[in-house]
Amino acid sequence: MYIKVFLVGGLLCLVGQILIDYTKLTPARILTIYVVAGVALSAIGLYQPLVDWAGAGASVPLTGFGHTLAKGIRQAVAEKGLLGVFTGGFSAAAAGLCAAVFFGLIVSLVFKPKDKGK
Repeated sequence: MYIKVFLVGGLLCLVGQILIDYTKLTPARILTIYVVAGVALSAIGLYQPLVDWAGAGASVPLTGFGHTLAKGIRQAVAEKGLLGVFTGGFSAAAAGLCAAVFFGLIVSLVFKPKDKGK
C-alpha cells in the first residue's frame, strides 16, 4: 500500500514540478488546475476508483481536495436540492480548511517573518 501511495502522490507532484519548470504557469494557477481537475475527474467518476486504489496518494494532494469538494456537493444536492450546490463543498472540506487556518495561525505566532532583502 505504501508503494502505491508514494507512486500516485509522487506522480502528481512530478507533473506539478514539470509544469512549474517548463511552462509559464504560476504555482497558483497550477494549484487551481489541480483542484479543478480533481472536481472534473470526480464528476465523471474517474477519481473515486483512484482514491480507493491509492488511498492518501490520491486523497491528500490538491486533486483530492477537488474530489472532496465534488463529493460534498453531490451529497448536499441529493439531500437539499439546488441549495446543496452552494453549501456542499464547504461542508465537506470544512475540517481541512479549519485545520489549515488554525495551523497557519499557530505557525505565524511562533515564527517571525524576515525580509528577503533586495
